[in-house]
Amino acid sequence: MAALMAVSMTVRAQVFTADTISDEVFARMKGKSFAVGCNIPRSELRYLSVAHYDLSGNVRQGEMVCNRAIADDLLEIFRELYRNKYPIERMRLIDDYDGDDERSMRDNNTSCFNFRQIAGSTKLSAHSRGMAVDVNPLYNPCVRKDRKGRWIYQPAKGKPYADRSRKFGYKIEKGDLCYRLFTGHGFTWGGNWRSLKDYQHFER
Repeated sequence: MAALMAVSMTVRAQVFTADTISDEVFARMKGKSFAVGCNIPRSELRYLSVAHYDLSGNVRQGEMVCNRAIADDLLEIFRELYRNKYPIERMRLIDDYDGDDERSMRDNNTSCFNFRQIAGSTKLSAHSRGMAVDVNPLYNPCVRKDRKGRWIYQPAKGKPYADRSRKFGYKIEKGDLCYRLFTGHGFTWGGNWRSLKDYQHFER
């Protein structure tokens, strides 16, 4: 029995790891999340392997690239979310979507590093430094007005979930476990912003 418990603990420990970016992982990223002109040294990034539950209670093995400055924080956060069975639908490198943020969000994919500009802006996103995480983005869209006063929803498919009075799975709410863990580790939540609401977004 003790041997069985030891094996179980070893397996669990192995699914929450942070490593430097291997040549294999970098080959997946190059030209996608690690776009032409990317000025973030590869040595500043870390590849995370993270276990998580989906809404049906299935355990999935996820992956994420982030800045090394927040790697340990993210491992602690995702370990605690896992212990509490907090649902995350999927966690794949955004390179599986060719670095296309809209496609990744549409698929409700939780991700971090992606060297790109903020949508509708020429300013680089915090994702470009691997310092921001989007969690369950389909159900926690970014909502803003454009210069003509029109509402923009990102992803567009997430428009029904902009009504935060509704109840639905994968929803992040102020004060829930995901919110408390990220803010407790020094991240700001886009759902608290005034100029726009980015309910999926945590950055540091």
